[in-house]
Amino acid sequence: MTDVTAGAPAQKIATKPSLIHVAWAGGHRFDAGRPNGPTARIDGDGETGQSPPETLLSALATCVSYDVVDILAKQRTPLASLEVDVVGERVDTIPRRYKAITLNFRIGGKGIEKDQVLRAIELAATKYCSVRDSLRSDIPVAWTVELLGV
Repeated sequence: MTDVTAGAPAQKIATKPSLIHVAWAGGHRFDAGRPNGPTARIDGDGETGQSPPETLLSALATCVSYDVVDILAKQRTPLASLEVDVVGERVDTIPRRYKAITLNFRIGGKGIEKDQVLRAIELAATKYCSVRDSLRSDIPVAWTVELLGV
């Protein structure tokens, strides 16, 4: 059997593949996570956990935020708080994929300047976040920033 992968050749990076185990929990509910690790309830009906599309928005927001925290820390500008409200707009046809996503950041910390935060978010969202890079390229991801007094 031959494995054929279409597309551009991938960069060679020595990493292990991600492995996630999903167990059906009845109805449209599933528990997903690393084998023998923590799990998250994903519920297609949104009753006992996030729906799969909501989980995608959460993954994007946390991936970008992870990098923002690291970038600002390297700039010796530690955060006191970071919150993100994510708005995902979906198409009306099946599959109801996202057509646009906006990350609305609220960030607090002593000495943090808006230009610095905007640059950190731009780097995170356009260069470092693997979740963003895994989305379709025609899905615009925008962001806003509100700085909170500390």
